[in-house]
Amino acid sequence: MRRWWDRHGVQMILVGLTLGTGWLVRQTQGEALIELYQYMTRPFQTGLTSQERIENAKVQELQGRLVELENQNRKLKDLLGYVDKTKQKGIVAPIVGRSADHWWQQVTLGRGSADGIKVGHIIVGSGGVVGRVVSVTPHTSRILLISDANSRVGVTISRSRYMGYIRGQGSNRAVMQFFDKVPDVRKGDLVSTSPISDLFPAGLPVGRVESVNLQKSPAPEAVIELTAPIMYLEWVMSYPFESKQLGSTNEVESKN
Repeated sequence: MRRWWDRHGVQMILVGLTLGTGWLVRQTQGEALIELYQYMTRPFQTGLTSQERIENAKVQELQGRLVELENQNRKLKDLLGYVDKTKQKGIVAPIVGRSADHWWQQVTLGRGSADGIKVGHIIVGSGGVVGRVVSVTPHTSRILLISDANSRVGVTISRSRYMGYIRGQGSNRAVMQFFDKVPDVRKGDLVSTSPISDLFPAGLPVGRVESVNLQKSPAPEAVIELTAPIMYLEWVMSYPFESKQLGSTNEVESKN
């Protein structure tokens, strides 16, 4: 017996302690362990009262709000800097509505006809074209994004001046279809709105050529990465523009 105890005694003691601890936790619902933890960590605690903890939480909340306001201010400064470069008079508008089901198709602005925004106004953000106003209320505007698959925008390759139109792909990419069978286009070329565009003024930045497929039928195509970060935009600018009555592009828009 003694030999058995010498061999297994320590194991039996550990098993007993484990079972006892489990029973104690179950009976007290862990309160004993919580109290033990608080007792052992008390020397390392700052001794803050509940009121002090609440005040600290409020300070942290205010700090978080300050960081958010600073970020908003920086974004507005970036946007206004872009507006200064365009030398056009526009209306600053926040994006206030965006459906998860139509994230790349439409957005709602927190400005409307009461602020001077009208159907047909052009919407731009930092980086370039965002879309076009398709409907307005006194205090809101609905924007058809150029990333919408139903959107068509007449564009040109800035370097070579070859023209075509882009159609949205429901992402930050669009496909440009050329009018010419053998266009002068290569990866990295900048793309802007076409001089013969019906719905947009000429020369607005749209994107950059990411890849080219000259063998595509019935016309060569290029994948365009949109330069405006449509996915992350919070503020945009609205500019007046009267659509041309005559034009030769294949631009279309959807108001669904």
